[in-house]
Amino acid sequence: MRKTPYQVVIVGGGISGLATSYAIMEEAEKTQTAVQCTVVERDPRWGGKILTHVTDKYLIEGGPDSFLTSKPWALELCRTLGLQDQLISTNSQHNQTFSFCRGALRELPQGLLAFRPRRVDTLVSSGLLSWGGMLRMAAERFWPRRNPWPADESMGEFFRRRFGTEAFENLIEPLVAGIYAGDADELSIESTFPRFRELEREHGSVIKGMRKALGAAPAAPRSSGDTPTMFMSLRGGLGELIRTLVEALRRRGVDLIGGAECQEIQSPAPESGVFHVMLDNGDRLPADAVVLATPAYQTAQLLRVIQPEAASLLDGIPYASTATISMAYPPESIRSQIRGFGFVVPRKEQRPLLAATWTSLKWPDRSRAGETLIRCYIGGRGRESVLEQDDDSLVECVRGELTSLVGITTAPTYTEVYRWKQGMPQYVLGHRDRLAKLQEQLAHSPGLYVTGAGMYGIGIPDCIREATRVGKQLLQDYAAHHSAKKS
Repeated sequence: MRKTPYQVVIVGGGISGLATSYAIMEEAEKTQTAVQCTVVERDPRWGGKILTHVTDKYLIEGGPDSFLTSKPWALELCRTLGLQDQLISTNSQHNQTFSFCRGALRELPQGLLAFRPRRVDTLVSSGLLSWGGMLRMAAERFWPRRNPWPADESMGEFFRRRFGTEAFENLIEPLVAGIYAGDADELSIESTFPRFRELEREHGSVIKGMRKALGAAPAAPRSSGDTPTMFMSLRGGLGELIRTLVEALRRRGVDLIGGAECQEIQSPAPESGVFHVMLDNGDRLPADAVVLATPAYQTAQLLRVIQPEAASLLDGIPYASTATISMAYPPESIRSQIRGFGFVVPRKEQRPLLAATWTSLKWPDRSRAGETLIRCYIGGRGRESVLEQDDDSLVECVRGELTSLVGITTAPTYTEVYRWKQGMPQYVLGHRDRLAKLQEQLAHSPGLYVTGAGMYGIGIPDCIREATRVGKQLLQDYAAHHSAKKS
């Protein structure tokens, strides 16, 4: 019988690394397995791209501002951590999103990418498509399936093929850019929206498949007293999820090492089976298992010596850079110029702005009464040159965009800029095959695991789901290995 705890070291203290640690400790408690878990993060701050800054006047999200409720894993973790009373929905009275099209902001059909076909019918009144574009989109129900069936295709190719070029450019592409900060002609439909492909394969039509799925769709989750919405957040910002998660890990005895960078992973000697994680502060951490929850390019660097084939595969996952610029305006100074939650900008417009969110209209209690808080999203694949400017120039760039697109000329009274260099993984064509080959290579290194946003989903729920899977798999592998040794 093993007398010392199973030593697990997790490199990366974003939501993926923290959720992996939580899943490991949960599974260890259920299986009565003695585990000592250590999480290493090079920054002194935990949470990665989840960054909430609270002042006496504003609550500003530097990274994501919410999570999708149709994917349950973030909601489940919030409830498990006792945060159910802190969950908030978007303001239902402002439930509109717009796209800048033909020189004006035009309303997008709600739920377009969430398989809610009754919302697609509002296209007639949106003004986003010409009559010809609407007829082409409606003809998707009768459009033949692709034959032969491709192993993969780009998002752009898929959506143009099924719905027509006009619907793709005005409706779908700007939403995709807002989610992935990517180029739809590079991104894989199989790795981003596989459900669309499944609907075409199963029903011969995406729209037919969505209509059939609608009746079986589960009811949207409700927060205490709030109207259910597609996206939810926490009253104190998403940073509350990280703070509560860190506290829960510390209570369970997890060793959290912040401000220390992993420089090298040394593969185990055959007789010991123990890895060594080398930190820049000189520490040498022994580990029976190592989980790398860092961006793919950083994980590749750490695997270069011990797993060169895996490192090469991870190097093939490109990343895009973005920035968020939050700006506050005096009470009522621009309120008449904005409505809904904000707007997205199609790539064909060739503008540096990807999207803008009217934060104080979308979420409650994000700014002082009467003040308007706006968050703008810039950069992304093919539009990253704008990020070469300094912060003041970025603010002026965004102000110019808001003047041009919305007519806002008032100067903000407060600004914050957050840059995310190589912050958005791009699931380009062949991504799924790349991950399958990666898992084959990792199978040659028992005790070594990889997770993170660069793998199976960039959203917070996807990261939590994959982290939970890896955490459980790690302990299952450990149990199977020791059962085999005993027999």
